[in-house]
Amino acid sequence: MTDSGKQSALRALQTIPGVGKAVSEDLLNLGYQSVEDLKNEDPQKMYDRLCVLQGEKIDRCMLYTFRCAVYFASTKNPDPEKLQWWKWKD
Repeated sequence: MTDSGKQSALRALQTIPGVGKAVSEDLLNLGYQSVEDLKNEDPQKMYDRLCVLQGEKIDRCMLYTFRCAVYFASTKNPDPEKLQWWKWKD
């Protein structure tokens, strides 16, 4: 991926509520380049893969962020109340 392609993908991923620079880079490292790529993904599997990729157990807040991101990507008219990552806690 070119630098401009990477920057474009990062900007696209940052349109997801709760996803900033660091999380968008994590998503890109997991192979997601757009919001559409997240549609119907399994947040738990994403979280587990990221833990393996980074070689450590990551704060569960990342799992909650992934749940929110997948909901956003998979839902035609998402409920604004559900677009806050902390609403996705266990």
